[in-house]
Amino acid sequence: MKLTQVIYVSELIDRDSAVLASILESAVRHNQQNNITGMLLYAEGHFIQVLEGDEPAVLETYQRIWDDPRHHYITLLHADPVPKRCFGGWSMGFKHLGPQEAAAFPQYAPYFAFGVDARALVAAPGVALEMLKLFCGGEI
Repeated sequence: MKLTQVIYVSELIDRDSAVLASILESAVRHNQQNNITGMLLYAEGHFIQVLEGDEPAVLETYQRIWDDPRHHYITLLHADPVPKRCFGGWSMGFKHLGPQEAAAFPQYAPYFAFGVDARALVAAPGVALEMLKLFCGGEI
């Protein structure tokens, strides 16, 4: 099987943070069942997520996210084969990025000016993965 990594940005419908726990619980359960690893970064009603695993499982998971009414304005940033997992220890790592934490990393401020700027991330390949690694406690 080909190892694939998908990174996308989406917006939480109505920016209702009360549904975060159910999204995380569902992600962990499905990812464990399908041998998918990844990280979810949440900031101001927006998600940046990376999914890693066998290509069919990752694409099925990404489609399920597309079909999930809790997400909208989904933007694919990256979908490519990778030689190894970057988040192999996480069935679904999670970080709620508050304004103080975002301010501590001014190099990423333009991407968080108004939630998560998907267009800016599309124009800067690799930045989303850098942020996901940084905020999960990994190295860039």
